[in-house]
Amino acid sequence: MKKNILLAGLAVCAVAALVVIALRLKGTSAAPAAGQVNAAVDAPARNFDKEAGRAEGLVQKGELLAARDALRDILLKNAANPGIEAVQKKLEAVNMKIILSAIQVPDETVIRDVKSGDTLSMIADEYRTTVEMIKKQNGLASDIIRPGMRLRIWTGRFSVLVDKSQNLLTLRSNGDAVKTYRVSTGKDNITPVGTFKIVNKLKNPPWTHNGKVYPPDSPENILGTRWMGFDIPGYGIHGTTQPESIGQQATAGCVRMLNAEVEELYDLLPVNTEVTVID
Repeated sequence: MKKNILLAGLAVCAVAALVVIALRLKGTSAAPAAGQVNAAVDAPARNFDKEAGRAEGLVQKGELLAARDALRDILLKNAANPGIEAVQKKLEAVNMKIILSAIQVPDETVIRDVKSGDTLSMIADEYRTTVEMIKKQNGLASDIIRPGMRLRIWTGRFSVLVDKSQNLLTLRSNGDAVKTYRVSTGKDNITPVGTFKIVNKLKNPPWTHNGKVYPPDSPENILGTRWMGFDIPGYGIHGTTQPESIGQQATAGCVRMLNAEVEELYDLLPVNTEVTVID
């Protein structure tokens, strides 16, 4: 917040200085009127609102790729604007709509014709994705597919970045940020730093602690509704029965998410997804 206020203040000073220079070049040494300075200062805010309104219009018309590009452009140009967080959230929502829609995206989608003998599991393995992801993209209510069906497949490679200093998890596709989630990480900064892979996934996982196994429905099971284990024993991404802890360093080393959000991520990330944890 302090940084944003400072940047905004510097921007006001810079605009006022440009107005003074412009007037002097016209042959006058008079200071600019307050209205002139205010108009110059207000212009970026008006442009921001106009651009944000245009992007929202594109979303409403279903022109999601154009909306995504417009929102990205706003973020690049207006980092200090107080409304930038809302733009970021809107971009994340558009990103998720694009991923789960029927829209064809260059370099990130293909159309797969179903052949005799195909199963969703086989196709998911072929494209390093998940059955749940294919079903969501194509509006499938069951795992049954038939020859002649055409399936839209998201081929962008997902990866995950966890920033312990901010307790944020960023979902990426082909290196581009898709969506951020607030998470909890280890007490006293004990979550290991490095690059890992998801090696196993469980729905409604049991929790083994101090030699005792707690079933999914046990009130003492803290893992929530999903588990995605790393290739470092005992660590992974999971849900929670303690939502109030999200945003804090509160775990025994794992990355903890809200159940609804870990379920969303679980459906997107296949086994072998890369997870990078940084301080």
